Amino acid sequence: MTKTLTRLCILPAVVFFATFWLLPVSILILLPAEKGWSTYFAVLTDARYAWSLFNTLALSITVTLCTLVLGAAVGLYLARRHFPGDQILLSILTLPLSFPGVIIGFFIILLGGRQGLIADITEWAGMGRVTFAYGVVGLFLAYLYFSLPRAIASYTAAAQSMDPALEEAARSLGASRRHILSDVWIPQLGPTTAACAAIVFATSMGAFGTAFTLASKFEVLPITIYSEFTNYANFALAASLSITLGLFTWFALYLSRRRTGVVPGV
Repeated sequence: MTKTLTRLCILPAVVFFATFWLLPVSILILLPAEKGWSTYFAVLTDARYAWSLFNTLALSITVTLCTLVLGAAVGLYLARRHFPGDQILLSILTLPLSFPGVIIGFFIILLGGRQGLIADITEWAGMGRVTFAYGVVGLFLAYLYFSLPRAIASYTAAAQSMDPALEEAARSLGASRRHILSDVWIPQLGPTTAACAAIVFATSMGAFGTAFTLASKFEVLPITIYSEFTNYANFALAASLSITLGLFTWFALYLSRRRTGVVPGV
C-alpha cells in the first residue's frame, strides 16, 4: 500500500519530466537525422557556423575570466571591509540580477549606440559619432554587466564564510601575503570559483536577449540558431546547432560538478 501510494505521488513528476523535457530533447536530438547524419557536424563543416561557434566560445571565455577577476576583487573587498552603507552598495551592485538581457542591451545602446551618450560626447568633441554597442565590444560589456553581479554575490558570500582562524594561523607562522593567497584563500574559494565560472560561461554561451539586441555586427551561435529556424525554417540545422551549444554548456557544468562537487547555480 505504501509503495503504491509513493508511486502515485511520483507519477505527476514523471509525466511532467517526460512531457516537457525528455520528449522535446529526444525530438531535438533526432531531428537533424532527417537531412542526413552529416547535419550533426554542420558546425564543423560550414565556415559560417564554425565562426559563429568560435565567436561564441571566445566571447564567453573572455567574459568568464574578466567576471571572475572583477567579481573576486569586489566580493572579497566587500566581505572584508565594513563601512557605512556597505550593504546598500552590495544591493546596488547586484541590482542587474533583476534585469532581463534585453534591458541590459538597451542600456548599452543608450551608452554606446548611434544615439547614445558616447556618440553625443564624441560629436561635440569633433571626433564624429563614435559607437561600440553593436559589435563585440558592446556584447562583451553587456555580458560582463549581466554576469558580474552573480560573481560579486557569490564571492562575497564565500569570503564571509571563510574560516579566519586559518589565515591567522598562517600569519602567526610567518606566511607572506602570497602564501596566504595561494595556501589559504584559493583553496577555500576554489569551489566558488569553479561553480561561478561554469554558470557564467553557460549563461554567456546561451544568452539570447542581449545578443538579439546588440549582435548586428558580430554573430554568435544563439542568433545563428534563431535565424535558421525563423528566417529559413531550417529546423534540422537549428537542432544540430542547438545540440552543439548544449554540449559545450553541459560540459562546462559537468566539469564544475566533477572537480568540486558543487552544483552551479544552487
